[in-house]
Amino acid sequence: MTGGARGEGAREEVARTEGVRAEGVRAEGAWDPGRTPLLSVRDLTRYFPVKGKGLLPGRRAQVKAVDGVSFDLHAGETLGLVGESGCGKSTTGRAILRLLEPTSGEIHFKGKDVRAMGERELRTLRRQAQIVFQDPFSSLNPRLTVGDMLTEVLKVHGLHGDARGRRKRARELLDLVGLLPEHADRYPHEFSGGQRQRLGIARALSVEPEFIVCDEPVSALDVSVQAQVVNLLKDLQAELGLTYLFIAHDLAVVEHVSDRVAVMYLGRIVEIGPAAVLYREPRHPYTRALLSAVPRPDPGRRGETGRIVLEGDVPSPVDPPPGCPFHPRCWHPDRDASCARVVPALRPTPDGTGREVACTKVATSGGAHP
Repeated sequence: MTGGARGEGAREEVARTEGVRAEGVRAEGAWDPGRTPLLSVRDLTRYFPVKGKGLLPGRRAQVKAVDGVSFDLHAGETLGLVGESGCGKSTTGRAILRLLEPTSGEIHFKGKDVRAMGERELRTLRRQAQIVFQDPFSSLNPRLTVGDMLTEVLKVHGLHGDARGRRKRARELLDLVGLLPEHADRYPHEFSGGQRQRLGIARALSVEPEFIVCDEPVSALDVSVQAQVVNLLKDLQAELGLTYLFIAHDLAVVEHVSDRVAVMYLGRIVEIGPAAVLYREPRHPYTRALLSAVPRPDPGRRGETGRIVLEGDVPSPVDPPPGCPFHPRCWHPDRDASCARVVPALRPTPDGTGREVACTKVATSGGAHP
């Protein structure tokens, strides 16, 4: 296992960072986290052209990886983004940071239009918004020691003065994520998977961001290491006031870390709401089916399934079905021909919980039937 508790030096650095950040917010004055979401996304799309002939003459086929995603994320909050593999979760996170250029839609971070940003403004955004990648090994430079990797980021952004100050900050970052200062002289291949993910977190924290996209940060790790990394992320959020978009397909992990949860299917959000409400009483038929597949370690309920088995395969994002994207596999008893014509928008449910569901049958019947 990796070393030690965070030292006093790291705690002092946390306090200093929080003080600087708070002063910066007051000095800027234009953005008030109490009134305006830190991140606002509206009708975000990202299409990928398909090589070769299109489905129709004169038209080139496109993979509609993200197809009209909208949500708000407030400062200090964790929004979990879940769904089957290939539903567009990671593409959404990368498009928000413009690691992938969106096809259309609006992205506002602290009230500023991210899509309209030039090179200089994007560099400022890179300090405020970071990402932790799914594969910790491939996201680290194998030719650089850990210390060089961290100090290079600080040098690019002009942080922490001279080389000596940058080396000192690199050691503090390692301590902050539960590694030892002497690890700065090692290369990525000398670490375990969990340690590499801690290095990825340290690199993201090096520029003192306010928002981090956690792109399946624990899916490549074993269960015991997953718990350590998840608890580390929660501790860092509490200490540094971070805001997370937590992307994962492990529903138990998402429930543990999230304040709100958004469920994606075929490039769209079909349900979003407070985590406790959504897990206790899911309303969209797809959310119901997804949560019914979670194993329940209760020997007293052995033999009780309640599993909702969906028929058919997930449609191709190259040729998604008309109307509701879920209607070909939907098990809702009120499903009818209108589901194949109308694309349902996210609408609040009448229970006043802050939940939104994209299903006309849920809106008219008061909820999906068990």
